[in-house]
Amino acid sequence: MAEIKSTMQLVLERAARMGVASADELHKEDSQKKGMQLAADYLANGEADLAKLLQAEPAESQKSLREGMITSLLRNLFLPRDEDGEKRLVRAMQGLIELNKTKAEVASLCEKLKGIIGQYSQHRSQLYEQLKEQLRAQIQQILAREASGARVDASKIDPTVEPRFKEEWARLEGELNSQYGQAIEQYRMELRKLAGV
Repeated sequence: MAEIKSTMQLVLERAARMGVASADELHKEDSQKKGMQLAADYLANGEADLAKLLQAEPAESQKSLREGMITSLLRNLFLPRDEDGEKRLVRAMQGLIELNKTKAEVASLCEKLKGIIGQYSQHRSQLYEQLKEQLRAQIQQILAREASGARVDASKIDPTVEPRFKEEWARLEGELNSQYGQAIEQYRMELRKLAGV
């Protein structure tokens, strides 16, 4: 996985490059940042058409802007944990398709990626519920033993508040995320290659 750099490291690297960077290189970097910002706004608001935004920019900046947009969109291909994450992921794939209309492979890969994400969400929910039921049954048995065989109402037991549940869920979710995360990364690399970034 790529190393995450602090803001200070990025500032220092840019300052070092400024001494040797040409005006064209600085313009390209600024255009890429603008493209990243346009894509971030697109993901947050969902109203704009990235291809139209790109066409509205000067021709000499479009390549760098597109690279920035695609970089930002690719960063938003992740394993969603909630409905908002799923919406953002779908929006990122829509943006990639908009920016690569002439490349049918991009749309095809995005459809396959949607399938993987659907499998992940379903698998994650199933694991969560199985763990809950398993721990609920164990707690019910323990309480029944302590109550000398009296019947315990399982519906009133919430295993998710147990530290053991949280530890086991963190382990299971980590394994699941690792498996599906590798698949997401492969799709991300393939999409990057197809987009020419």
